[in-house]
Amino acid sequence: MTTTLFRGVIRTGAGDTHTLAVRDGRVLALGTAALGLDADEVVELGGGLLLPAFGDGHAHPLFGGLEHFGPQVKGLTTVAEIVAEVGRWAAEHPDEEWIVGASYDPTLVPDGEFDARWLDGAVADRPVVLRAYDYHTVWCNTEALRRAGVTAETPQPRLGWIVRRPDGSALGTLREWHACDLVLDRVPGRPVDELVDALRVAGSAYASAGLTWVQDAWVEPEMVPAYVEAARRGALLFRADLAFRADPDRWRDQRAEFVTARARVAAEGGPLLSARTVKFFADGVIEGGTAAMLAPYCDAPHSCGMPVWPPAALAEAVAAFDADGFRVHIHAIGDAGVRTALDAIEAAVSTNPARDRRPVIAHVQLVDPADLDRFARLGVIANFEPLWAQLDPLQTELSIPRVGAERADRQYPMRTLVDSGAPVSFGSDWPVSSHQPLEGIQVAVTRRTFEGVPVDGWMPHERLTVDQALDAYTGGVAYQAFADDRRVLEVGSAADLVWLSADPRVVDAMELRRIVVEGTWLAGTRTH
Repeated sequence: MTTTLFRGVIRTGAGDTHTLAVRDGRVLALGTAALGLDADEVVELGGGLLLPAFGDGHAHPLFGGLEHFGPQVKGLTTVAEIVAEVGRWAAEHPDEEWIVGASYDPTLVPDGEFDARWLDGAVADRPVVLRAYDYHTVWCNTEALRRAGVTAETPQPRLGWIVRRPDGSALGTLREWHACDLVLDRVPGRPVDELVDALRVAGSAYASAGLTWVQDAWVEPEMVPAYVEAARRGALLFRADLAFRADPDRWRDQRAEFVTARARVAAEGGPLLSARTVKFFADGVIEGGTAAMLAPYCDAPHSCGMPVWPPAALAEAVAAFDADGFRVHIHAIGDAGVRTALDAIEAAVSTNPARDRRPVIAHVQLVDPADLDRFARLGVIANFEPLWAQLDPLQTELSIPRVGAERADRQYPMRTLVDSGAPVSFGSDWPVSSHQPLEGIQVAVTRRTFEGVPVDGWMPHERLTVDQALDAYTGGVAYQAFADDRRVLEVGSAADLVWLSADPRVVDAMELRRIVVEGTWLAGTRTH
């Protein structure tokens, strides 16, 4: 067993110290107690900061890794650029039957409605399927629609919308589960080796960002073998908990499936992998008009969105999986979605025996004022994706016109929930948005775009301090993970560490994202 000594400014999560010693994956000593130890390696932190490693409380590592292998459409700024990239990739991969990629920017065209014929100009003889970066919308070409049997006569699915032209034919944009699945269910499955490679890509990205634990917040049973195989091969470079997606149409049958999959992961997944969570989608997304709202959308007075579950059914399912010993993780964006999620958790708490649950509601974009105090009262973790709390085009072009000024100014109530005593964790929803914690921390602290807009911050009363934001991305996520030995650095705690090139507490807030991750350690082993 080797001993590594870190010297410099060390933020433990419970205060600062100057020296930390690590042996056998654990913190051996801190402060003056570490000074006299013989060390095999000494890391001088210079002007940087060592702190508990970041965690990501809501992400999709496999999806993020897979984006590496398809057309590189993320970040492209015009439809023409996307179409050209699809054409380039298709020409370089003539044997690929389906061209599948992500994540295009849905704000590039009005209302996020993309036409199949634009993609036909690049590829007409093979199906093309692209996901928007919210992963709630699909843009496909005419051949993909043909293979899926989507015509003018296809009825609107119960959970989803086929966007249509004036003549009733499918435009090429599909929204939400049942509509997207009309095409996605036809896409051939990926071989396990490719999925393992995708997890390797994801792990490298996480390590370079200072991350060592991730909640995979959308796992289908067929994804489990890839995780187990990655762990077996040593290709898993981060800790992960898998959250199985509960389907409102077949959740009763899924109960036994999930229990079996959880047991397999426990037996074969090794020390880095667990599968203790069930994920529920309470609603969709505001930019697509599918988030569940208490009052109608401003641009669609006939619609309050698209709840994925009837409230009573969600409560019943949450209580059932809670009774099976699973942790609950609920996607809720609109104020009706958040209320339904809180109601379901409250029903499980009142129905099932008392235990340490730490339920999670993810995204928490719009909360009715009457529901804010329920998070602390019920012990519900509010998992925010802080990078979203800025006035970017997703807000100005899509979300705000749909919800109106009054509701827009209640989005992402981070400081309100922190001050209420509710537990708060941070995540990225990668690949929906950047996996880099420092970018999210900058927005949480400033509520400004990277260009500095607005100068005083969007809803400045909801800004966090740097310490609060660091806590949410470290100890807050560790609490969500039930990893109490990673919430702070103390003797015996896991040596999951990140070394930053500068101390975020003394850097200009608009420069936080420029801090460099100098090193990442997973259980004492350096991964970056």
